Amino acid sequence: MATALRDKISAGEFAPGEKLPSETQLIETYGVSRETVRKAVQLLESDGVVNVLQEKGVFVRPPAAITRLARSRLSRAARAKNEGAFLADAKAQGFTPSTSVRVRFEPADERTAELLAIEPGAEVTVRDRVMRANGLVVQLAVSRLPREFTRGTAIEEVNTGPGGAYARLEEAGHEIGRYVEDTGARMPTDEERTQLQLPPGTPVLTVTRIAYREDGTPLEMNDMTLPADRYRLTYEWAAD
Repeated sequence: MATALRDKISAGEFAPGEKLPSETQLIETYGVSRETVRKAVQLLESDGVVNVLQEKGVFVRPPAAITRLARSRLSRAARAKNEGAFLADAKAQGFTPSTSVRVRFEPADERTAELLAIEPGAEVTVRDRVMRANGLVVQLAVSRLPREFTRGTAIEEVNTGPGGAYARLEEAGHEIGRYVEDTGARMPTDEERTQLQLPPGTPVLTVTRIAYREDGTPLEMNDMTLPADRYRLTYEWAAD
């Protein structure tokens, strides 16, 4: 039975991230006992083919790691072709990207105020995104920008237009001078584990990026959460 399920997964009958039929359905389909079904699932889990999430079901394990191209993904040339950031990763690796976006406004907490060099309580624009590769959630990202820089721009809309928020900032006269990223790792929250369909014990990578204007003013902070078993962070720089 494990072989039959593996073959269906390999053939694409069950897509990455898709939930497999229930135990009862598998018993009826294959005419086997509950014990046989459970042993087959355990074998597929041990082989890294599926993830078993308690009380949620059995899901097809996501594909091999996505390489995050930290150098080219933020270039103006990529933005001009509407191939920046996550879209750059998709183009380089051939997956179909999609993103769900929610926009809201909130007062800056202490951390946000410190990183954006604004007063605590100052209004910020929040862009909360769930990013998918071939329909599978692979990244959670929350950007916060001082509202004084976003008011009246498409940054406050779900669809920011070609080139994204950075292009709209520069159109408004905020030329970006540099980016700084801080990376780390931790265990996911319960909500993150559910959204990313992570098996127990799987950590997440965290990336916080600050985009600075040419005069050093912080324009945006972006907190990203990436499943550690699905991502590689690739950096490149010239030798001095």
